[in-house]
Amino acid sequence: MHPIVVFHRLAAREYRQARVWYRRRSPAAAERFRDEVNRTVKRISDAPMEGGIFRGTIRWRRTRRFPYLLFYELVDSSLIRVYAVAHGRRRLGYWMRRRFP
Repeated sequence: MHPIVVFHRLAAREYRQARVWYRRRSPAAAERFRDEVNRTVKRISDAPMEGGIFRGTIRWRRTRRFPYLLFYELVDSSLIRVYAVAHGRRRLGYWMRRRFP
């Protein structure tokens, strides 16, 4: 059984904002971005320990064809928390203070 993947509210907002940015340029690009984030989440869920180690228990996976990274933590065998959907050129670790309620 795969773990459930939940997004921090600010990570979900980052994802929505990126989709809006792509949609303004091209609805097709926004769909491709959505599909790629979904594929990345599936890769994380399928093999959470294969993501690169960022710091401590925090790992990351890069989206393909888009400059975004998903930073996440495997909490236990049933739960993964995504802390950020970060543009690759954004200040590294800006999201580190985020916590789930």
